Amino acid sequence: MTEIRFYHLERRKPEEAPVREWIEALDDRLWTYADESFLPHGTARDGEPETQPIFLTTEGDNPNGAELRILAGGAKAAPILAGQPDAYRRIVILFDGADEEARAGARAQWAELKAAGHALSYWREGETGEWEQGR
Repeated sequence: MTEIRFYHLERRKPEEAPVREWIEALDDRLWTYADESFLPHGTARDGEPETQPIFLTTEGDNPNGAELRILAGGAKAAPILAGQPDAYRRIVILFDGADEEARAGARAQWAELKAAGHALSYWREGETGEWEQGR
């Protein structure tokens, strides 16, 4: 069954743009940030998703057969896993700790996924910005 990790963002802020714009901004950033930190990736506009090691999408499908899925902006894991609880090795759910609605959504997802029997873990940003596993 898919391992699910919740990451509570306290110091870093997710983009506040609509999801499609966020995907485009992330795509641009991954292409231009720095040569030494380049991550090969693609989006639907690039075509051939099955050849992309990282595929940025707003859809629920898995066209490149990824084992890891990162969800942001309130995206829900349960619909992605419906009928295929082993579709991914791990799903990471990022949520903004400063946003009450995002925290409530994360709590609701936690309860739903726990009831479905998934292995869950909670991570938060520590004082130095490193991730620390919580309880």
